[in-house]
Amino acid sequence: MAELPSPEEIEAARSHKGGYSRAQLVAWGVPWPPPKGWKDELTERWKAARQDGAPPPWPRPVPADFTQETLDFG
Repeated sequence: MAELPSPEEIEAARSHKGGYSRAQLVAWGVPWPPPKGWKDELTERWKAARQDGAPPPWPRPVPADFTQETLDFG
């Protein structure tokens, strides 16, 4: 079974154009093309899993190619 993403993870996975990749949707168990209402369905399933006593998901490790800009406000 695919790991259910939190609503925050769903929004964070959006591309800069606002879409989602086929690979990401498949990893979440969403068929391609995604059916209408797929985000609401994932969110409801995630909430139901949390109510059933499932622990919250572990934070995902930062990808090796991740870079964060350092901002100097000084």
